[in-house]
Amino acid sequence: MPSDNPPSPWVTRFSAQAIGPVLDLACGSGRHTQLFLQRGHDVTAVDRDLSRMTAFAGRPRLTLIEADLEQAVDPWRPAAATYGTVVVTNYLWRPLLPALIDAVAPGGMLLYETFAVGNEQFGKPSNPDFLLVPDELKNAVAGKMDVLAYEHGEVSAPHPSVIQRICALRASRED
Repeated sequence: MPSDNPPSPWVTRFSAQAIGPVLDLACGSGRHTQLFLQRGHDVTAVDRDLSRMTAFAGRPRLTLIEADLEQAVDPWRPAAATYGTVVVTNYLWRPLLPALIDAVAPGGMLLYETFAVGNEQFGKPSNPDFLLVPDELKNAVAGKMDVLAYEHGEVSAPHPSVIQRICALRASRED
């Protein structure tokens, strides 16, 4: 089993509704990559450092992309309407958010969960550049996707923090 870190309960909650292919952005050790591969999806896992993904090398249905998503010149971006499911946890780079929303194909889903303002009381991240403001994810998808579920607030597990998370769906047909 490549990742000992369990998948996010938020991602697990909606994973049965996911369609492929799946983009696991800022994949880390691959906990969500593993979940979606086990569910039979093609997965593209992207991170600036894939050294924690060596156990996944050569797996069928998996594409690994090592990319610094925050570099100023020619950063990697997903193509529009390419992925049935886009998954992002514990990562925020605001300039990338519109491309991630656009990357969700018709009928697809965005699963996003990361830290929010208020998290600084618990430690890092504490820089406002990496903390969502209230309703930021809802506002980001407004007019583009339908919000299936949204939460913002303090959680105790896996450790005390303030998080914001969304599950949003793109209509099957664009009008």
